[in-house]
Amino acid sequence: MQETEILVSKPAPIAPGKLPDKGFSLNAHAVFFSIATVLALATAGECHSIFYAPSMLFGVVYWEWWGCIASALWTLEQRGSSSTSSFSPKVVTAHALVAPLLGVVHLLLLGSLGFTVSRWWLHGTVRSILLDHLDINRFGLELLIYVCVVGVLGLVQFQIRMQRDALQASELQRQLSAAQLQALQSQMEPHFLFNTLNAVTSLVELGRNREASEMLAHLNTILRTTLRRRAPEKVPFTEELRVIESYLAIQLVRFSDRLQVRIDASDEALEGLIPCFLLQPIVENAVQHGIAPMAKGGLIEAQVKRIGNRLWMQVRDTGTNGSAEATKGHGIGMQNTRDRLAHFYPGTHDFLATRIATGGFEVTIQIPFERAAA
Repeated sequence: MQETEILVSKPAPIAPGKLPDKGFSLNAHAVFFSIATVLALATAGECHSIFYAPSMLFGVVYWEWWGCIASALWTLEQRGSSSTSSFSPKVVTAHALVAPLLGVVHLLLLGSLGFTVSRWWLHGTVRSILLDHLDINRFGLELLIYVCVVGVLGLVQFQIRMQRDALQASELQRQLSAAQLQALQSQMEPHFLFNTLNAVTSLVELGRNREASEMLAHLNTILRTTLRRRAPEKVPFTEELRVIESYLAIQLVRFSDRLQVRIDASDEALEGLIPCFLLQPIVENAVQHGIAPMAKGGLIEAQVKRIGNRLWMQVRDTGTNGSAEATKGHGIGMQNTRDRLAHFYPGTHDFLATRIATGGFEVTIQIPFERAAA
């Protein structure tokens, strides 16, 4: 059979966001101004009283200024115009230029409050009042507060960036995993379909048209079931069993009395969920590599039952020990099954494929039991 190449598109890249969401940004601005307001009230109380207008005005101008600075830096970071969490030469230079300028402007603004005092001209000249707060100690404090604001914002934004990157990495991994599962599922369906159509073709060539018609009817049942699925997904075991029974019915037409089938599934097992096309490739492997090479045919047995919180499944045949590839369990269907089990049940499944001493092959799978929705 000619191999079919499956092309899978890469998952769409995740657009890098500036910050997690707009709501968080609004909350951040509220936090800045809330802290500034508390500090303004504390400063007013320390100076005189929060009910004394000049003290309250001084506290508001002093601390709400820093609330505005913090909010502006946050907005610039959000828009990508700056990076307070970066220590690149360009960013450090920008802060080194902006900090003194803002410090001078703030001290001049505080000095201008002297003009709000009644008969301010009695307390000094315009120049002396305006420059009243402009001294080296207050200027140094301004620089220190600016550094603290930038440092705290940088730390918060660094943590946000780390969380965002972790979420993006997790989402990318989820998309890649889904794409790989889609590729595996897309590989299985054509593989099974081509094998079945080859069997129908063989019957037609042999002139067994009635059997070919019956086989196509079973194939129609399988295709209707398959097309309703949104691969990759888990399906009720009853649905998977319906596909297996239809497939075996096709093979019974093909092999006639050379093939015997025995399926034993407990009632609890029928209520479980399994990945679609989980057992079908194993059954197909048993037919192709175990029964088909034998002139007298053989028996395929399938048992499924619940054991505690596990779903136990076993498929065995009484055919030959098969080709080296099939014996190792590395055929297309078997390896596909291994890969999909690893995706659906990482670290929580068992898969064992062994030869039977008396002849034949046996595959045993255990997965966590999940009850299908009613």
